[in-house]
Amino acid sequence: MRVMAVGAHPDDIELQCAGTLARCIQRGDAVAMVYMTNGNMGHTVIMPEELAEIRHEEAKKSAGVIGASFYWLDHSDFTVEVDPVTTMQLVEVIRDFRPDLLITHSDRDYIRDHNNTGHVVFKASFDASVPHVEGKNPFHDKIVPIFEMDTLFGLRFEPTEYVDITDTFEVKMEMLACCESQVKWLKDHDNVDLLHMTETLVRARGYQCGVKYAEAFRPEPVWPRPRPYRVLP
Repeated sequence: MRVMAVGAHPDDIELQCAGTLARCIQRGDAVAMVYMTNGNMGHTVIMPEELAEIRHEEAKKSAGVIGASFYWLDHSDFTVEVDPVTTMQLVEVIRDFRPDLLITHSDRDYIRDHNNTGHVVFKASFDASVPHVEGKNPFHDKIVPIFEMDTLFGLRFEPTEYVDITDTFEVKMEMLACCESQVKWLKDHDNVDLLHMTETLVRARGYQCGVKYAEAFRPEPVWPRPRPYRVLP
């Protein structure tokens, strides 16, 4: 399969589905990691332009851990909108990579960039399949399943599917550790240990489904996206 994860900010994919992407790589899938924003507002000391460059390199390093294709849409934080320009940017990415499965945010998360990213993915994945939506890449010949990944710390999210990431947990944590600016900033600024918080969530999700560590998902249940077989690893 060809699996594409679309996150609002650098570190969102790492937090919520990196273990699953590593499992996809293990089963022979091609994986793409798409970042909508450049994370330029995620600090109080480092200025936005410099921080955007830092986070670009961190995200690229994270994708490199599993050999994922890397797409950087470079929006400023807090500016993700379901508008024609943003939608068409993602249409071109989808047509370029041609996924069989999309993973993205729930629209019930804690910040508008996350919620709007989920909406943009929903719209762009359909538009990408329409031949008369013209762009530089040929139209994608399928409308693919979309799976919502967990919200931050699982609030307002009821999973229906789980992925056992016990064997890829260390890879997930390595990818998250690549987001060094955020790990350090959240510890210093908010007294939040991002690595420990993430382990706590995936351990809790693991308890829910009978394994040590798990990531949680929910499919978008609208025609023609459901499949009569499992698409997650």
